Amino acid sequence: MSRIASESPYVKRALAENPSPKPIVKQPVRQASIDAYRGIVMLLMLAEVLELMTLAEHYPESTWAQWLRFHTTHVEWIGLSLHDMIQPSFSFLVGVSLPFSIAARRGRGKSFGSTMWHAAWRSVVLVMLGILLRSLRSSHTNFTFDDTLTQIGLGYFLLFLLAHASRVTQVVALLFMLVGYWLLFAAWPLPAEGFDWQTVGIANDWPHLLTGFEAHWNKHLNPAGWFDTWFMNLFPRESPYTFSSGGYCTLSFIPTLGTMLLGVLAGGVLRGKTSRKTGKATNALGRESRVAAMPSSPSSSQTQPTLWWQKLTVLIASGSLMILAGWGLAELGMCPIVKRIWTPTWVLVSGGICFLTLGLLYAICDVRGWRRWAWPVMVIGANSIVAYVMSWTMEGPMKAFLQRHFGERVFLIGGEAWEPVLLGAAVLLSMWLILLWLFRQRIFVRI
Repeated sequence: MSRIASESPYVKRALAENPSPKPIVKQPVRQASIDAYRGIVMLLMLAEVLELMTLAEHYPESTWAQWLRFHTTHVEWIGLSLHDMIQPSFSFLVGVSLPFSIAARRGRGKSFGSTMWHAAWRSVVLVMLGILLRSLRSSHTNFTFDDTLTQIGLGYFLLFLLAHASRVTQVVALLFMLVGYWLLFAAWPLPAEGFDWQTVGIANDWPHLLTGFEAHWNKHLNPAGWFDTWFMNLFPRESPYTFSSGGYCTLSFIPTLGTMLLGVLAGGVLRGKTSRKTGKATNALGRESRVAAMPSSPSSSQTQPTLWWQKLTVLIASGSLMILAGWGLAELGMCPIVKRIWTPTWVLVSGGICFLTLGLLYAICDVRGWRRWAWPVMVIGANSIVAYVMSWTMEGPMKAFLQRHFGERVFLIGGEAWEPVLLGAAVLLSMWLILLWLFRQRIFVRI
């Protein structure tokens, strides 16, 4: 525009009334597969209220009832059930969502410093919320750090920092955590022969006691259990801490961080993109890596999105290899697959299942576009923290409310065996309707 034209009063008035628009920042597209996976996980957690495991008591000869009992409860020590996959899936999805969250905050102009402080605050809130929920039925503050939220909170800030590193650094950090944690247990001295296990709350004939090299991962007598006998007694308690009845440990947050880091790697697969010129893959944060981590849409004319089947191949192949590696190490007697102390083989096997599940949902929801079926669970996943808190605070009051106003006979229609199931189904439906209202009002609680 010439100097004379720019000084025209008409031009000045037009520029004043229509200033130059702000550049539009393209926000990352939501992955329906992640939302569906999160919703399924939260539904499985809320479905505990159905008490399906009680059917096995009424139908002891029924295969389906025994199958339900197994998959709606935790295994005693070695192995896994569907119920055991809830916590690793929840932790995995925290990592999957992180690259998208970081990209969205950068798109809104947030600096690294502000996002770092937000990550630190989120860590503190998750730990405190986990402690408060565990204290609901206690006369005092129950300081415990083996809950899902506290485990995630203890490792979240370091996860945030690792999410800004290169893919090679992330893989090296993962291997360091898993190998280092394995060495810690493997080097721990074993109890003397003839040790009385009853002194640590375990029957001498407990069928899950491990022998040989695997004995390093026995319940209570391991380095993580020993650490808690010191650490947990630093907090005010009604009586000295000796051990967790379930064998859970605070130090499990280290391999849990490994599970979350696997999620960050999977999230990079869903977001990355490859360059036409160099052929190198770039992760969610724009750092180059030779790992085939794929992505959503090109950011310039010199990039092109990796084909969907390449993303799917990476997810499926990675998941399969992790399962084979974890299972193989367990079969060789190198390390048992134990969720309660989050062994490295558990990280590999459960992480592999998470990769496969995410890959399957990616193919269904993002590639084929079949998303309507997932809408009911997406309603739950959209407010996952609310759903988690509801499961701890509202199940009991809701049961009492329904029985008081509808009568107990309503839930005895199917007989005594089905009473807890029908009552639980009514509670589950009530909680879903609350989440549906929040969803329609576009109220989404975030930490």
